[in-house]
Amino acid sequence: MTIRIYNTLSNQKEPFEPLQPGRVYMYVCGITAYDLCHVGHARSAIVFDVIYRYLQYRGFDVVCVRNFTDVDDKIIKRAQEEGTNSQAVAERYIEAFYEDMDQLGVARPDYEPRATQFIPEMIELIEILIEKGFAYQVDGDVYFAVERFSGYGKLSKRKLDDMIAGARVAVEPGKKNPMDFALWKASKPGEPAWASPWGEGRPGWHIECSAMSTKYLGSTFDIHGGGKDLIFPHHENEIAQSEAAFGKIFARYWVHNGFVNIDQEKMSKSLGNFFTIREVYERYQPEVLRLFLLTSHYRSPVDFSPESMSEAERGLERFYQTIEQVIELTGDLSSSGQLPTSKDTEFSSLRDKIDSILSRFQNDMDDDFNTAAALGQLFDLSRALNRFQDSRSRKPTPEEKELLAQGGHRLRECANVLGLLQRSPEEFFQEHRRMSLATLGIGEEEVEGMIAERAQARKEKNWARADEIRDKLAEMSIMVEDKAEGTRWRVKTASN
Repeated sequence: MTIRIYNTLSNQKEPFEPLQPGRVYMYVCGITAYDLCHVGHARSAIVFDVIYRYLQYRGFDVVCVRNFTDVDDKIIKRAQEEGTNSQAVAERYIEAFYEDMDQLGVARPDYEPRATQFIPEMIELIEILIEKGFAYQVDGDVYFAVERFSGYGKLSKRKLDDMIAGARVAVEPGKKNPMDFALWKASKPGEPAWASPWGEGRPGWHIECSAMSTKYLGSTFDIHGGGKDLIFPHHENEIAQSEAAFGKIFARYWVHNGFVNIDQEKMSKSLGNFFTIREVYERYQPEVLRLFLLTSHYRSPVDFSPESMSEAERGLERFYQTIEQVIELTGDLSSSGQLPTSKDTEFSSLRDKIDSILSRFQNDMDDDFNTAAALGQLFDLSRALNRFQDSRSRKPTPEEKELLAQGGHRLRECANVLGLLQRSPEEFFQEHRRMSLATLGIGEEEVEGMIAERAQARKEKNWARADEIRDKLAEMSIMVEDKAEGTRWRVKTASN
């Protein structure tokens, strides 16, 4: 099946045909580094991380660029408030971004340019636009003349005349049209500035992405991504200045992720209704946030709430419990290639699910990266593996072990494409236990002491005392499971 991508430019799904067979050039708009990232930033990062991973999984050589805006009005304002400089502010929040994203399992792209590293390229691009009559200079500022570009509005489906009529802001001095946008801004006292043919100043926001994408990917490339809030004006302006300068299609597929909402309203710093990624990490493991954001199609809005996060946590626990149980029964997750056969009905049913999981997963992901449907396939396989294990009261046969091992292997293989199940079950449950105990205000040493006391009581056949301790642990939300190799315990939370 051919990969189909919903293209914002055409408002429909299109077969994906890269410019070069087997190779994909992709540019994703990154953060403006003036504050900690919130869950909305996490969604965009994860969406394009999955697209990057999946294209690689499908055999493409992917060249991915994600930029950092490290000079901007918001960065300058934060620096002035803190009595420092823009560079120090940007550096601090870029490092914070890396810390947050590394925990989320977001892969580093091939190139991560910063705007201030490409001032000469931006100046050169602006000079081309002035020479071709698409830009004009006014007192050290340079503006793009939107009326000169006939395709303005084609991405956002807006008509220039309607935008001009609806403009509510006063036209800035020197602007020929209220919709004209800044390519270069004359310097103001106390702001960072660079030399240019138009005097000291700094670049406008939009020009940086055109310059950096051209540097690494050429004047035409395959996929340009970002959040829906970037469609207008940022991406619309990128198209205008790039296609005006080079006379070529800028990006062939425009991919935009939906918003993260709280109470049906977009999560944003300007509205003050946001949770930073670090606040989420205080309660949930990063992989829980990743799973939560992938349970909805990337173009759809997603409502962030404690209930939805707890549901994602339950789902992730089920995945890890499945893998844990398979490893306990088989000793390993392996794929020897050929699936074993049996006349047993339950065996054959599970075998069919395992045999078809890769194609079913791929079909869903080929359909505009439908992670919600793909996860449904993985949950279905997880349930089937659990049912099969539960139906066997005896020790599994070698054929059953092989089947389970291959099922666990393929479950993890598909999950890994989504950036999930990257850890061992032991690591996941240890961290889950630590965080849950901290939430309950219970010390792990206290629980371990009670578990040891109960084990001794069982050894002495003091069943009454053992049951008493078990009941007390239950009151503390501690679940006890006696296994042949010893007692295992977990914390019962709202997610269990």
